[in-house]
Amino acid sequence: MDIDVFISRLSPKYRIMKEEEVEAILNKFKVVTRDLPKIKLTDPAVKKLNATEGNVLEITRDSKTAGDAKYYRFVVK
Repeated sequence: MDIDVFISRLSPKYRIMKEEEVEAILNKFKVVTRDLPKIKLTDPAVKKLNATEGNVLEITRDSKTAGDAKYYRFVVK
């Protein structure tokens, strides 16, 4: 049985970033993709998005103090 990880209101929003967006984030934080936190291809959210190795995901979580908090993850094997 497959469970949809995006149904819960507690689940953060995930999306695959466009190449231009990734470059902007990397430049902003002065890092390269391998410096970003990793997320595995086997992660249920990665599978649901059909993300591939090398994609960068933007994860948006609701935060009581920051409003929307954005996190970035580099997809690895």
